Amino acid sequence: MSSVETRTRTQERHPVRDTPLLVALDVDGTLIHHDGSVSSRVEDVVRRLEGLPHVRVVVATGRSVVATMPILEHFGLRTHGRPVVCSNGAVTVEVDDDQDGGFRLLDVVTFDPAPAVSLVRRELPGAIVAVEEVGVGFKVSTPFPEGELWGEQTVVPMEELLSQPVTRVTFRDPNSTSEEFSDLVERIGLHGVSYAVGWSAWLDLAPEGVSKASALEQVRRRLGVEPHRTVAVGDQRNDVEMLVWAARGYAMGQAPAEVVQAADRMTGPVEEDGLVDALEQVLEELA
Repeated sequence: MSSVETRTRTQERHPVRDTPLLVALDVDGTLIHHDGSVSSRVEDVVRRLEGLPHVRVVVATGRSVVATMPILEHFGLRTHGRPVVCSNGAVTVEVDDDQDGGFRLLDVVTFDPAPAVSLVRRELPGAIVAVEEVGVGFKVSTPFPEGELWGEQTVVPMEELLSQPVTRVTFRDPNSTSEEFSDLVERIGLHGVSYAVGWSAWLDLAPEGVSKASALEQVRRRLGVEPHRTVAVGDQRNDVEMLVWAARGYAMGQAPAEVVQAADRMTGPVEEDGLVDALEQVLEELA
């Protein structure tokens, strides 16, 4: 039995009657569990959806490009020309195995990290800081806990971290909670950047106005998909804009209240393969 619950945020639109259809999928907490494990049921339903001729499956994640490519490989989505939204929308690439790393950059948005980083570090002087090196890894103030960052980690002085424009800055404090990070950003205010607090004590800063939604809108136009033909599934605060952007947004069952509020429908939690119920519903309506 499906665990999908229809929300009442708006009079819901019906995006699955015509073609083509863009389906945007978050990774951690949606496609895969937070420990990195993958359900065979989720893998099966994604492959069935991807197999339909007029469906465009687009991964939209906070992960770096380096961390996203293995996910595409696992789900059979590493196909030439596929657009992929990474770094919460600051980096959009196209799969191209003829290029180094297996991708070609389509769009990269950067910002000056110094003002926001200085503001956060005044409140959290012990937080670890990382800035993304697209396609390589991260420059870090101190190594992150094992398994939390993909790619190379290069320890550099803080001055070097802040010396040039970047796509993203990540703060990690193993001694704090996500609620404490949320309270912090509300208390200090952050101007000139976008930000998202992760499920753990993790804070991402991105260029102002940049989100998964802003990148997906460019992808939608590039693919020639009509706005009412968009579906998105996500579970965290960095998915809010994406769920509002989509003609139909599904929040995973473990999502915080503000994420559920942003969505049109709520499915089951990742531990119960909630993505399967959401995508089965899409498949039924496409039949």
